[in-house]
Amino acid sequence: MDIERKRKYAIVFVILLLAAALAAGTSGLWMQGETEKNTKGYVAVIRIDGPIYGGPEADSILNGNNGVTSEQLMKEFKAARKDPQAKAILVRINSPGGSTGATQEIAEEMDKIRSSGKPIIISMGDMCASAGYWLASKGNYIFASPATITGSIGVYMDYTNIEDLMDKLGIKNEKIKSGAHKDILSMYRPMTGEEKEMVQTMVDDIYNQFVQTVADGRKMDENKVRALADGRILTGKQAQDLGLVDAMGNYYDALSYAASSGGIQTDNIPVKSYGNGMSLRGILSGEAKNLSGVFADAFVDSFKESLADSSVPSMK
Repeated sequence: MDIERKRKYAIVFVILLLAAALAAGTSGLWMQGETEKNTKGYVAVIRIDGPIYGGPEADSILNGNNGVTSEQLMKEFKAARKDPQAKAILVRINSPGGSTGATQEIAEEMDKIRSSGKPIIISMGDMCASAGYWLASKGNYIFASPATITGSIGVYMDYTNIEDLMDKLGIKNEKIKSGAHKDILSMYRPMTGEEKEMVQTMVDDIYNQFVQTVADGRKMDENKVRALADGRILTGKQAQDLGLVDAMGNYYDALSYAASSGGIQTDNIPVKSYGNGMSLRGILSGEAKNLSGVFADAFVDSFKESLADSSVPSMK
């Protein structure tokens, strides 16, 4: 092993030691919340930014997906529910929608908060549509800006058919399947009439769940909701006129309302968040884990190269 390679290994080792020492030695200096010092309570702020999808929370800002996961948000809502100092929950939503299954998981945690007696206030950002509105309807009170894009109450499943293109290219897709419908959404063949009915039944079922969720959350007649639930998008002002939004207001208007709802009477409203995403401790922890994996891979590759270049006898 040459001197240059040894130097690289030494640098990597020092970096890993520093990262470990920094994470261990300063773990008690950072708090995920912004104001745990306040003993009279605070407003828990939970942010839903980007598409909603299922899966674990991202542990690194370098390899994280664009959006939020159900496990991440469920963890935050559960923490807010169990936190005795969280007197109200403000949910800031800026999302075009996402996975129905993931959304329903998150909604269940919101239901538990409401059952506990803590108010949930919704603040819509630029967009709060589709699955975003599904979650918004779980709030006790909804704020939006006049130009917020919301609504889009509906469900769809898409698929692509490239059968004609395959024919032009002279490519055939063949498969052995256990049942007639196992490849129901295959892009290599059209769906049969029976299969289209099956998928439409699924879409209709989820759609009815969506309509019922909005009707229950907004205390609206189901037929009135269904009349609006044709997938149309609305401005915040239009949504207010139709009963889907309670008031016009920005984030700070919603924050003031949340504080008042939770019995917090102060001009300087204390808030707390529970996500790892933007806390220094969370970033360091995630990136240390991510970098250690990168360095470990590099170390193994370099070690293999050193063995290959060494004077170990080989057969040729």
